[in-house]
Amino acid sequence: MNSRRFLSLCPIPSRSPSLYPGHVPLSLPERIMLAIGSAVMSLYNPRRADMIAALSEATCSPFFIQALHRDMLSTKSGRRVLRDRPRITSASLNLPKLRSLPAGSVGKEYVNWLDVEHVSPDTRTPVRYIDDPELAYVMQRHRESHDFYHAITGLPVFIEGEIALKWFEWCNMRLPVAALSALFAPLKLPSPARRRLREIYIPWAVRNGLKANSLIDVYWEEEIENSADELRARLGIERPPDLRNLRRETKGP
Repeated sequence: MNSRRFLSLCPIPSRSPSLYPGHVPLSLPERIMLAIGSAVMSLYNPRRADMIAALSEATCSPFFIQALHRDMLSTKSGRRVLRDRPRITSASLNLPKLRSLPAGSVGKEYVNWLDVEHVSPDTRTPVRYIDDPELAYVMQRHRESHDFYHAITGLPVFIEGEIALKWFEWCNMRLPVAALSALFAPLKLPSPARRRLREIYIPWAVRNGLKANSLIDVYWEEEIENSADELRARLGIERPPDLRNLRRETKGP
């Protein structure tokens, strides 16, 4: 079941006009229903990116996405991102060019992470359920920057790595969907993975998420050729222990 099916169960007589391509205006009952349904489906299957996207949009409005918008307005780089509205895609980033960059650069670490994890920047779900074009862009920017968050922290894409990153995002950007994922997704993990999260990655994520500059403000396209270590230092991020290596060393899931 997808988010459109959820909404079809709660029709309303008339809708407000769409404010941007793909926009679906929601009544309050529809928003509540979408939040509940997408939360249940996301917990049942954490790999349902469409459900996680719907949950993030249903729970962020109006207060949390407005706070993220204010964060962007408070910095020069954030204001320029809002002015320029760049999109993060394989075409806009020119992935072949990134592969030619020096080792240790932001672009090289990013494209290496994409290659190792077998993911693409072109798979992010478009924002549909936020009723303001600029706030919708803020959510889209956050969503498209997610792989940069992975690359700069070194966290892998499997569930344990995603949970660690959600803890970081929760502390750094305060979106409810990150909190829900951080709190409930570990329940489905085996005990060795929960122990690693509890002893290593959650403490790292809380410490770094709270002290680091907000990652929503980073103009990633302008950092591509810069040193990844220098960017981490500017942002105030310590790289955590390599999760893949820890899993191999413990020979556990």
